[in-house]
Amino acid sequence: MDITTLAQIAALADALPQTDSAARQAALARQNSLTKPPGALGRLEELAIFMAGWQGTERPQITRAQALIFAGNHGICAQGVNPFPQAVTAQMVANFEAGGAAINQLCAVNGADLQVVALDLDQPTGDFTTGPAMTEAETLAAITRGAQAVDPRADILILGEMGIGNSTVAAALAAALFGGSAAEWVGPGTGSDAAGIARKIAAIETGLRRHAGLAPLQVLAALGGREQAAICGAVLAARAHRIPVILDGFICTAAAACLHAADARLLAHCLVGHASAEPGHRRLLAALGQNPVLDFDMRLGEGSGAALALGILRAALACHNGMATFAEAGVSGA
Repeated sequence: MDITTLAQIAALADALPQTDSAARQAALARQNSLTKPPGALGRLEELAIFMAGWQGTERPQITRAQALIFAGNHGICAQGVNPFPQAVTAQMVANFEAGGAAINQLCAVNGADLQVVALDLDQPTGDFTTGPAMTEAETLAAITRGAQAVDPRADILILGEMGIGNSTVAAALAAALFGGSAAEWVGPGTGSDAAGIARKIAAIETGLRRHAGLAPLQVLAALGGREQAAICGAVLAARAHRIPVILDGFICTAAAACLHAADARLLAHCLVGHASAEPGHRRLLAALGQNPVLDFDMRLGEGSGAALALGILRAALACHNGMATFAEAGVSGA
């Protein structure tokens, strides 16, 4: 992909690979021949067929799973929207790199290789209440870094993020893209009290007034952050390589929603790993028409829900590929 302007991104939907309908049909036929009533494994069957379409084979496999966490800092923190200092972003990046976070454990147990990409943590984005968070050039640079981090050999890509203040950014993006009041999208994030939530709402309302009427990828630049832009770049690069993606919770989904708003087909290869307990996420999932894999009342971020969903996806493929057909098992079919 050679993206030189944000305006080019929506047109990529016509050029990027599509799901393989013949492989999907073959996978469905296999599901219906396995030793179970058709549809008895529910969502597991849907997931196997989804993977078959993107891998272009009746029997998809996951031999290489990549997990990427993008980290960034945000100028909107100047408005007191988060109870923690921005230094925590770099401290958590160090924790990821040392293997001490939840995402490290979930990636290890579910078989994913984890990489952390810190995006200019010493240079927070602009405060979107006073101007755009990023220039177009800064946004494109972060998109490119996200795209370059994707391993083209991966069979599945897990995406997550880290950034103090980014639940405010996610709520602002969602409100700008899908409407509704700031209060309908805002939640506690990392633990804001009532006063902190009020500051988040006020900041978002100011940002929405200042940056009204923008195209979806211009919204990303005006209200987003480097990690949100990098997530978009990784989603696009994965699509170019026919790699399915598992998005994490509210913040990760809000970032990818910028692509959906530009052209819904750009997220056709994406699953959402879980329904976050952050209040705006269910509203966002409804706007995107996404059915999350899990609902575990999690709201940690850092890709944790997506990594947990990888285990479910592996189980779906184990059943799809390992079960016997009625003919193989000598069992009479219906």
